[in-house]
Amino acid sequence: MSEALLTEARGTWRDYLELTKPRVVLLMLMCAAVGMLLAAGDALPWRALLFGLPGIALMAASAAAVNHIADAQIDARMARTRNRPVATGRIGPARGVVFAGALGLAGFTILTTLVNPLTAWLNLASWAGYGLVYTFYLKRATPQNIVIGGLFGAAPPLFGWTAVTGSIEPGGLVLLAIIFIWTPPHFWALALDRIEDYRDADIPMLPVTHGEVHTKWQVLFYTLALVAVSVVPWAIGMSGVVYLVGALALGAVFVGYAVALLCSVASAPMATFRYSIVYLLLLFVALLMDHYL
Repeated sequence: MSEALLTEARGTWRDYLELTKPRVVLLMLMCAAVGMLLAAGDALPWRALLFGLPGIALMAASAAAVNHIADAQIDARMARTRNRPVATGRIGPARGVVFAGALGLAGFTILTTLVNPLTAWLNLASWAGYGLVYTFYLKRATPQNIVIGGLFGAAPPLFGWTAVTGSIEPGGLVLLAIIFIWTPPHFWALALDRIEDYRDADIPMLPVTHGEVHTKWQVLFYTLALVAVSVVPWAIGMSGVVYLVGALALGAVFVGYAVALLCSVASAPMATFRYSIVYLLLLFVALLMDHYL
C-alpha cells in the first residue's frame, strides 16, 4: 500500500471534497437534523447536533468515497460522471481507500463515544449497505437496485432520532419510510434522462431493462405512494394541520410532474428530478414549521 501511495496521483483538496459527494451529504444532514429536532420535543438537542451531525457526515462521506473508488471504471464511461477524481486518475484507488477509511473511522468513533452506540452501529450498517452491498452488488445485479439500496440512503432521519433518544421509535421509522418511497421516483427520473449513459455502461437501471414507459408508470406509482406515506405523520399525531396542508400541496405538484413525465413532455425527466429534491427539502421544512408552531 505504501508504494502505491507514493506513485499514485495525490489530487487537490477539491478532488477529495468531490469524493465525499458534499451535496448529497448536506441533504442527508438536513434530514438527520430534522430527525433530531422532532425527537427532542421542545428542547434543543445541542449534543446531538454538535457531535451527531459531524459523525453522520463523516460516515456518509466515507461511503461516498468507497462508491467513487468502486465505480471508477463505470464512471469513466458515463458523461455525467466521467470527470470524477478517481475515474480520471486525479486520485488513485489506494489513496482513496485510505481517505475513506480515515473518514469512516473518525465518524464511527465520534458517534460511539460522544453520541451513543446505537447511532454508531446504525451508521455502520448503512455504510456497509451503500458502500458495499449496493455499490458492489445491487447496482450491477438488478433493476430494483434503487428500491432495495434506497433503504440505506433513507436512514439519516432515523440516525438523527436515535442520536437524541438512543432508541428506535415509530417517529424515526416514519421519516425513514418517507425517504425510502421518495428515492425511486427521484432517481428514476434522472435515469430516464441519462438512459443512454446507463445502457453504455451496462448498468441494469429500470429504463434500460424494462423500457421508458414502464419506468414512467413506476415513477407515478411511487409518487402516489409517497403522497400517501407523507400523510402518516399527521395520521399518527406526530404533526398537525400545517404539515398536512404542506404535504398534500407538495405532493400534488410532484404528481403533476409524474403525469407530465408519463405524457412524454420533453423536459419532464430533469424537471421531475430537480423538483424531487425541492419536494423533500420543503416537506421536512413543513415538519419543522408544524412542530414549532
